[in-house]
Amino acid sequence: MTENSVSRLDPITFQVQWSRLISIMEEVDVALVRTSFSTIVGETRDFAVVMLDRNAYSIAQSEMSSPAFTCSLPAATRTILKIFPAETLQPGDVLITNDPWLCHGHLPDFYIILPVFADGELCAYIATAAHVSDVGGRLDEFDARDVYEEGLRIPPSKLYSAGQRNEQLFGIMEANIRYPRQVLGDVEAIVGASRLGAQRYLALIQDYGKAALDLLADNILQRSSEAMADAIRNIPDGTYSHEVHGDGYKQPVHIKVAIQVEGDRIAFDYTGSSPQRSDASINCVLNVTQAHSIYAVKCSLAPEIPNNEGLFSPISVHAPEGSILNARFPAAVKARSKTSFYLHNAIYGALVDVLPTKVQAASGSFFSIKCYGVDKDGERFAVHMLPSGGRGAVNGMDGSATTPFPTNGMLTPVEVIENRAPMLILERSLRDGSGGRGRFRGGLGQTLRIAPLGDQTLTMTFRPDKVVYPAEGLAGGCSGMAGAVLLNGAPIEPNLVNLGPGSELTVKLPGGGGYGDPARRDPELERQDRKLGFVTDAILPAAAEGSV
Repeated sequence: MTENSVSRLDPITFQVQWSRLISIMEEVDVALVRTSFSTIVGETRDFAVVMLDRNAYSIAQSEMSSPAFTCSLPAATRTILKIFPAETLQPGDVLITNDPWLCHGHLPDFYIILPVFADGELCAYIATAAHVSDVGGRLDEFDARDVYEEGLRIPPSKLYSAGQRNEQLFGIMEANIRYPRQVLGDVEAIVGASRLGAQRYLALIQDYGKAALDLLADNILQRSSEAMADAIRNIPDGTYSHEVHGDGYKQPVHIKVAIQVEGDRIAFDYTGSSPQRSDASINCVLNVTQAHSIYAVKCSLAPEIPNNEGLFSPISVHAPEGSILNARFPAAVKARSKTSFYLHNAIYGALVDVLPTKVQAASGSFFSIKCYGVDKDGERFAVHMLPSGGRGAVNGMDGSATTPFPTNGMLTPVEVIENRAPMLILERSLRDGSGGRGRFRGGLGQTLRIAPLGDQTLTMTFRPDKVVYPAEGLAGGCSGMAGAVLLNGAPIEPNLVNLGPGSELTVKLPGGGGYGDPARRDPELERQDRKLGFVTDAILPAAAEGSV
């Protein structure tokens, strides 16, 4: 990235200029939300917008960008640039791919890259990763045998060439997806928002000049790398290990990590984790494993530094090829979050003794819920929801209720859901007693009850998690309450569900794990918890409310 000989900007100039870069990406973020077509982008905000320097290293992002995307997007861009070298690009070009092994591990994640030119010279990139509504393939979440069954795979391609749409590629996408209006609308919204970001960056060049912004990028990367290295240096040298189990699909997934700290470097080794699966879409590509490892340690060691790729340089990640954390092509990968969302549990479990104030108990994460159908006007619709469970507690603070980790998506508002699809949200409430007990309590999960409107039948898919293995506590804290999915009161398997008239789907999101010995909880906080119904005397065991 940068050399040690980079000239240092004075602190005020550095902070002012970096803040302006971040403000540009905030504006791109808002523009994308306002012009998007789908609920998954516009309401759930399952996307990231990142500014990359002329060498395609990330230097700024919007505050609400999905964290794991921001870790994998820069490396993916540099890989794409090996196919479309920077010197061959021209103003008006836009690049795209959704290849899971280049991007973030499954086909719905589209990576769209817009090069920024000033006076004919390439000076930056505006890069976006967004989860789109559909890529064709199977509707169900888990049973694909390989990635070919999971939908349309777009190799690195030019979406626009010198400002002209690649009509053939747009036609291929339209012919292979169920909701072309939503997907292509989101794609065009991304391009439009990226062009806005490019305009704002060119205005910044007018103020400071290209050389000054190149120097700013080098300073961001070098100073952030130094800050992360300094934080790692405060961890005693050694190897720290931990193992966790996750729900998986049909059989559990096992994740084993050994974290080696040596001086100012930290390395993650996932040798001993489960092998990749040929019968379930829960495999992770290495990009996903790297992103979730980097994000977890970034949260612990450098939480106040705006995210950029300089923070990643002292960190390395290894997972054996052919393991569930480094799956070989063409493994099925659609539901990779069923595996990746346990990585922070393993990492924080390994580091709790040496970083007791900088780790977090396991979180309830989220359930992915999708509703498909045709409305009374004959229009096909798709609505996505990502309701979250409780966040794990930390040493010094209770976990937040219904707050996702390790992502930051939002639940689509009830009013939007009911406006977009013939369905009713009968209940959305906090789950009493779902947070794990501890000196600091885990965050509460939530309950959703869903019914079709009138005589409509809804086709729904859902991706539950932490139903068998709930979110674990740390340092003596208790696990949160496990999740559950019920159809008319009875547990059901995670697959396609046809929700007909008179039926009701109940989704119970898991609570976060607690931190520390429950006997040491502040008595006043305990009384408040009981008064509000946040804890109960009898916490149900894992899967007691029905298993999936």
